[in-house]
Amino acid sequence: MGDLQLTILYDSTAADPKLRSGGGFAALVEYGGHTLLFDTGPTGSFLLENMRQLNVDPQSIEAIIISHEHSDHTGGLQALLDTGIRPTVYVPPLYSSAFKEQVRARTELVEVNDALTILPGMHLARPVGSVVEQALAVETRDGTVVIVGCAHPGIVNMVRRMQEIVPGKASLLAGGFHLMDVSQIEKLPATIAELRQLGVERVLPTHCTSVAAVKLFRTEFGEACLEGGAGRIVTSSSK
Repeated sequence: MGDLQLTILYDSTAADPKLRSGGGFAALVEYGGHTLLFDTGPTGSFLLENMRQLNVDPQSIEAIIISHEHSDHTGGLQALLDTGIRPTVYVPPLYSSAFKEQVRARTELVEVNDALTILPGMHLARPVGSVVEQALAVETRDGTVVIVGCAHPGIVNMVRRMQEIVPGKASLLAGGFHLMDVSQIEKLPATIAELRQLGVERVLPTHCTSVAAVKLFRTEFGEACLEGGAGRIVTSSSK
């Protein structure tokens, strides 16, 4: 187990004013000498521009994890492959045949049907939900870092799935929490209580986490609620 660095490349907001932002998510994960991309945002040109601004070389990316098939998480993939990189692409099951064929024509594609260890200390949870979605867990010195795209199956369910693979606390839960409508906001205190019971220590809500939900996370977690936005860099031990 080592340290992890998470760099948000695309998000609904921008922490760096030079970067593009909008509905979508992409994050660079650097861990144990490996570099992975989690989701690709909606627009390839915006993703590549943000990578250029942040001095991220596409050639450094060994693998791309797609959380689910929605275009705000997959839209940048073809532009990345157009740069000539040939990473292994991990997708959940039930993707469209056309999408899989397009990727397989360019690089290796792995369809993830069950929990999978992709590198030492890096695991994909078994994809679940009516919108089939997978999450990434990374074992660090400080605990498990859990990264989600939209958490369509429910953010509590996503954390529970990860703990089936890596028991114990989640030192950081990052990504889109899919907390947008009134009913979800009303239930949020109970959701936060469940996350606390599951051992979630810090949160980094992004993308499809509403402003109202982020505000409540900040109230409940205080300094342990980290700021998101394109350009934000967080390490497994950072505050």
